Amino acid sequence: MTTDSVTLPPGLDLRALAGEAHRVDDGVRAMRADFMEAHAEEIYAELTDGRTRYLRIDELVNAAALAFPGLVPTEAQMAAERSRPQAEKEGREIDQGIFLRGILRAPKAGPHLLDAMLRPTSRALRLLPEFVETGVLQMEAVRLERRDGVAHLTLCRDDCLNAEDAQQVDDMETAVDLVLLDPSVRVALLRGGVMSHPRYRGRRVFCAGINLKKLSAGEIPLVDFLLRREMGYIQKIFRGLYTDGSWHSRLTDKPWMAAVDSFAIGGGTQLLLVFDHVLAASDAYLSLPAAKEGIIPGVSNFRLSRIAGPRVARQVILGGRRIQAAEPDARSIVDEVVPPEQMDAAIEGALARLDGEAVVANRRMLNLAEEPPEEFRRYIAEFALQQALRIYGADVIGKVDGFAVGSR
Repeated sequence: MTTDSVTLPPGLDLRALAGEAHRVDDGVRAMRADFMEAHAEEIYAELTDGRTRYLRIDELVNAAALAFPGLVPTEAQMAAERSRPQAEKEGREIDQGIFLRGILRAPKAGPHLLDAMLRPTSRALRLLPEFVETGVLQMEAVRLERRDGVAHLTLCRDDCLNAEDAQQVDDMETAVDLVLLDPSVRVALLRGGVMSHPRYRGRRVFCAGINLKKLSAGEIPLVDFLLRREMGYIQKIFRGLYTDGSWHSRLTDKPWMAAVDSFAIGGGTQLLLVFDHVLAASDAYLSLPAAKEGIIPGVSNFRLSRIAGPRVARQVILGGRRIQAAEPDARSIVDEVVPPEQMDAAIEGALARLDGEAVVANRRMLNLAEEPPEEFRRYIAEFALQQALRIYGADVIGKVDGFAVGSR
């Protein structure tokens, strides 16, 4: 069998080898990891017709389950997993993590998969004509509105303090795609809406991070939340949308601003690390409590050391330090701090400063220098497996069950 100029040794049957990996234990997982290390390029080339098809990560794992039985869980097995709370699952997502780590590590397959995740989603393409015409789209977790060339993305889960789940990731990726596809949009703003939650009723809140109730219930998937989030809409904000539309750049990107009211917890703070300008109210705070919860805070371990320095990063990520927006250490994450009553005026001023062609070109070059794609690829490859292992750790199960009671 020959795939994408890679000739396999005579008699080597990838499907037969993959089928040996059918039992869930450390020995078999070690065999899967070795198998992926040796054959990731061939597997990916076959699944994508020699890298001529762009499959998103959910499509890729499903295709692998059909083409190489035993290598990753089947759709039926994953459906059974999704019906169980986290504590009662069999941990089949770990096998997806092994598979995706192998693909992302591979020099040809990895970059191709990252490019696939930068392409517009089918949902966004379907909604684009309506949004271009009306300038408004209301989704469950995000409201998107275009006004005078500015796309206003408002996180609107008012009952749970904008806690993140798979629906929020889907809505955010749709919104980000539409911002980048709509030629009338020049700059984008992300802000939290006004809450109905009893503790913050009538106040704006940016984001409370991962929804721990959903995690405890087994409703925070590895592929459709933890990896899609990092490789999908967050990378699109940072890197741009892969459109094949121009000879001078295959990516369409625009400036992004975030406005933080009340707090940015966990995933909320993670988001701030990819924005071009971050404005915060003086009474707001930032935190990354993932280590307390037992998981990895996305790509923050990669980005925060560069942005805030290694000591502050360790204090925040390992020690759970909460940073007030007005304190000096926050200035590496937050560009501008104003009293809460001055947020609206400050937002207008910051948006005006971001609105320019030179801003687009320079942010592109800054992002390329600060986070080369190859370094991101190496990080996200290992994250795919390590986060999968963490969400099934006994300590995490116990913690999230406790945190989930009465939490966001």
